[in-house]
Amino acid sequence: TSADSVLQICGHEEVTGLDELYRVCQIAREITLKPEYKVGRVIARPYVGDSVGHFTRTSNRHDYALSPSSKTVLDVLKSNAFDVIGIGKISDIFNGQGITKSIHSTSSHEGMLQTIEEMKKDFTGLLFTNLVDFDAKWGHRRNVSGYADELEDFDVLLGQLLSVLDSDTLLIITADHGNEPTYKGTDHTRECVPCLMYSSSMKEHGILDDSSSFGVLGASVLDNFDLSKPSDLIGESILNLTK
Repeated sequence: TSADSVLQICGHEEVTGLDELYRVCQIAREITLKPEYKVGRVIARPYVGDSVGHFTRTSNRHDYALSPSSKTVLDVLKSNAFDVIGIGKISDIFNGQGITKSIHSTSSHEGMLQTIEEMKKDFTGLLFTNLVDFDAKWGHRRNVSGYADELEDFDVLLGQLLSVLDSDTLLIITADHGNEPTYKGTDHTRECVPCLMYSSSMKEHGILDDSSSFGVLGASVLDNFDLSKPSDLIGESILNLTK
């Protein structure tokens, strides 16, 4: 298990098989629900390959998470009849809670293509995408060239996404942690993460002050839909700074 309370279990798809790997992970999930463990997530990590140096993770990863302990921003949106669309491992992270539609991705590239296609559809609510390859494939493995290639691909697809955004759409690009591919070791790094906010309706631009937590993003999402934040959630909206 790593610093952020996850237990990862690996299995070769052609030896262990996916069904057996998932079964083992479900057992581990039940065991680690006990108060003395309370592991945040159990992650099934399937891979293929026939020799050391040639093993590759597959897209059949599955996260067995804890349900949120109280109402989240996603729950507030869903209970007010807004769409909450999760792309990538979003639904896994929240254990399906607060999600109205979940779309599985096999890569960050596919996740961006799916995001673009969803944005072309008529919906009102939150589209929440996780691009896991920056972390799992390039960051943890300290693969600088792979990370750079992924950034260039994301940049191209971001241009395509911007071309389909309506004027009443708010785009937020951020990360849940750093994973500097040139740093020592294989774990997450702890530098500050970026937060870019954009809408074609914005009339000004500038640099936002550093925030103390991710809570400002959840509060800002609710503010965007004129919804009140549950009293037990931290953070205050910064939308008034992005006009």
